[in-house]
Amino acid sequence: MPLKTGFDNGKYLSEQTAAILERVQRFHKLYLEFGGKLLFDYHASRVLPGYDPNVKMRLLQQLKDKADVVLCIYAGDIERKKVRADFGITYDTDALKLIDDLGDWGINVVGVVITRYGDQPAANQFRNKLERRNIRVYIHRATRGYPIDVDLIVSDNGYGANPYIETEKPLVVVTGPGPGSGKLATCLAQLYHEHRRGNPAGYSKFETFPIWNLPLKHPVNIAYEAATADIRDFNQIDPFHLEAYGKTTINYNRDVDAFPVVRRILDRVTGGASPYKSPTDMGVNRAGFGITDDAVVRDAARQEVVRRRFRYACEYAMGFADQETVQRTELLMEELGVKPEDRKVVAPARQAALDAQEKGKGNEGIFCGAAIELKDGSITVGKNSPLMHAASSVVLNAIKKLAELPDKIHLLSPSIMASIGMLKRDIFRRKAESLNLEETLIALSISSTTNPMAQLAMEKLKELAGCEMHMTHIPTPGDEAGLRRLGVNLTSDPNFPSKNLFQS
Repeated sequence: MPLKTGFDNGKYLSEQTAAILERVQRFHKLYLEFGGKLLFDYHASRVLPGYDPNVKMRLLQQLKDKADVVLCIYAGDIERKKVRADFGITYDTDALKLIDDLGDWGINVVGVVITRYGDQPAANQFRNKLERRNIRVYIHRATRGYPIDVDLIVSDNGYGANPYIETEKPLVVVTGPGPGSGKLATCLAQLYHEHRRGNPAGYSKFETFPIWNLPLKHPVNIAYEAATADIRDFNQIDPFHLEAYGKTTINYNRDVDAFPVVRRILDRVTGGASPYKSPTDMGVNRAGFGITDDAVVRDAARQEVVRRRFRYACEYAMGFADQETVQRTELLMEELGVKPEDRKVVAPARQAALDAQEKGKGNEGIFCGAAIELKDGSITVGKNSPLMHAASSVVLNAIKKLAELPDKIHLLSPSIMASIGMLKRDIFRRKAESLNLEETLIALSISSTTNPMAQLAMEKLKELAGCEMHMTHIPTPGDEAGLRRLGVNLTSDPNFPSKNLFQS
């Protein structure tokens, strides 16, 4: 049974492209701030089933003859090594990856801006790394007077103090690895410089969430609140749009709060020629017009809120999130009338752990369970053992099922497993020999050279992409990396897989 879709990429791409080109035609040059993730927007693909996580890049590729790209990153995020959760990499590393990914799509980054720079050592190191690879780097310090003193902000001592970023094309896409990266300030500083040079440039914002023409309490918009619970975003009716046009539209608190300041700055920069009466006006967001099945996206969004609750609970256990973030997502779940067990893979994973505990009575250790929902809706489970982690077990069981192999068939060569166990025990001095998922997949690939059954099963790994999975314990680094590469949508209970503080 194929997965249900509720979003039409083609229609969205057509609508969004036309809306952007209409904005470009208004100005000599348009600075387009890209909200959300430019590439690999898995949040959008989860809450809008059918959404291509790289549809923004497809759009940008269509416009590449008209567009330059500027990448912003906040110096403070570099310094504190902020991590992008879906890739498990820091924001500075994500910025490097984004430059490479854009290059793979044939799109060149004309410069990287380190924003709110304050001589942070890690930011200096990042700057040196880029410049030694011949990438232009611009340093923007915090804007003096922001947000109160507009006379100072819109002056040579405010925006004018930051260097002008050289661009050539009529559309300048300003993006960054996450929220708070300084994209808006960079756009406004560029507008100041453009108008000083006599160029009538404009500003707009590429948005995906919240979706302005869906109701305030629509699950898709609530899922956005859950996704940004850690930075305390919340949705609200745009009061400026309501006053100006008498129409109810949805925006989020930071854009609404910032709009009076942004409008005053735009009016001052442009001499009162700013065309915008509301933050909704400033945005280009046609995502709502791509929804083809409201019931499907509502259900997917509810599941995303549950998924976020599990993620934040684990981050709280690991010290990355605070209790308020977890509580905010729990309140959103209550608002939608959902609970953790509404995620289909949760109960089977917990039962698998109980079964492992029952079977291993009298043995020391922690018993872990895992469950994965395949695309036909069936559930496959696995549990940990002295030989392998629960993540390894469930993946092997799943691909055996997909390959229609009997459960008693062994995919991994005993000699290969023994060899890896010896390496971990005698060479690496590891305390446990049990194979994590990365190690299991390597063993599977080696076994496939001599075992046709292993080869058949390995070919099914790609069918796990997009499948839902739950584990009763926080995955080890090797499990998490393997599942991420397989493209599995993982959640886990906030339990540690070992009594050891250090997990390798």
